[in-house]
Amino acid sequence: MNNRSITDTATVVWQDYLTLCKPKVVSLIVFTAIVGMFLATPNMVPWSVLVYGTLGIGLAACSAATINHVIDYRIDSIMARTMQRPLPEGKVSIVNAIIFAWFLGTISMGILAFLVNPLTAGLTALSLIGYGFIYSMFLKRATPQNIVIGGAAGAAPPVLGWTAVTGTLDPNSLLLFLIIFVWT
Repeated sequence: MNNRSITDTATVVWQDYLTLCKPKVVSLIVFTAIVGMFLATPNMVPWSVLVYGTLGIGLAACSAATINHVIDYRIDSIMARTMQRPLPEGKVSIVNAIIFAWFLGTISMGILAFLVNPLTAGLTALSLIGYGFIYSMFLKRATPQNIVIGGAAGAAPPVLGWTAVTGTLDPNSLLLFLIIFVWT
């Protein structure tokens, strides 16, 4: 194998793992978390909170998205829209996807717990569990209203951003949650 094919293979593998993270969805999650950060303070968000909070929340969202891919692997392999995803095509193994999700989730919780605050880490963990497991495993299969009920995980990022800055749950942060929850 020449150097060119090694580089091409590494690029494909990297792109497959990126696909597992659902970057478009995660970018929206990160954006709304950042909005929550800036709404939480009349001043500039501290750089460390902005960087580490965004990174931790983003990595947790990537972990949840990967868990969703693992749980939906069989369904994705028979649906025309999803059969070309990395798991159904065999580009990434189920075991490697689980390890990847675990790694992302562990790193995100460490960043949030030790470099931001434990409340944000705990709420982010609940959000990860809410989307990665409760929504993906149960709600999607149980009711056509899954997106409405599962909207709680999607409405959490502004609250996560708020708590990253303040270290507290506040009625204003819960209002942000309700606005996005009702919107979805």
